[in-house]
Amino acid sequence: MRYYCISDDPDVLTGMRLAGVDGVCATTSKEVEAAVAKVSADPSVAVLLVTDGCYALYPERLDELKLTAEHPLVNIISDSRGSRREPNFITRLINEAIGIKI
Repeated sequence: MRYYCISDDPDVLTGMRLAGVDGVCATTSKEVEAAVAKVSADPSVAVLLVTDGCYALYPERLDELKLTAEHPLVNIISDSRGSRREPNFITRLINEAIGIKI
């Protein structure tokens, strides 16, 4: 079981490599697409970590992997600049999922 990181931020990739996680720096949608295709075809990769910026470049395939693929497990992570999601992201998800306003 391996982890793999696709990041648009070299600092995140450096940190992941220090922790023993392989990865690639991808700044265009074509680079992200190629990296996702490579990881999808590799059965040894169990967890795919993708930064917010890379997710924004190629959301269709990453959403498909998250919802339908048996491997890898796709996780969206923040980069060194912080999360690009709206501040009340979790609250909005809870409200949409179960209808409770917090």
